[in-house]
Amino acid sequence: RSDRRRPIPIHPPADPMADAYTLPDAPGVWLNFDNTVSIRYDVRPDEDFERAALGIFGLVREAEGRYPGWPRLLFLRIDGHIDDLGRFEPDMVELQQEFLFSVAGPFVTAVEAPLVNALNPEPQRDDLPDRLAFGPPA
Repeated sequence: RSDRRRPIPIHPPADPMADAYTLPDAPGVWLNFDNTVSIRYDVRPDEDFERAALGIFGLVREAEGRYPGWPRLLFLRIDGHIDDLGRFEPDMVELQQEFLFSVAGPFVTAVEAPLVNALNPEPQRDDLPDRLAFGPPA
């Protein structure tokens, strides 16, 4: 299986500089040719939702700390977490459909994950919270 997935086209097709962004070769924070930042997080088979969410959030914070205000592209890969019917386990569906859009989404320009690919329709926010907390609302 190749980790190279569909590239995220960031620019409109009429842009002569339009180049599709591709998955970085390794997890981490990577500077791109055009002053954008790619963030790749790989969920391991032994990680649960909370651990993966904290890992993603940590890389987004790292990217903002190293390259303040630069457009961020988030790439998510998931190793394992497939049920007997070949579907993602519920916590990995929630990670992709809820966490990526509701929590991480506002702080990136684009997201690519196995179940979802999206451009942020709003300007990327750079006011990341200091930490994440899980549990019922206070």
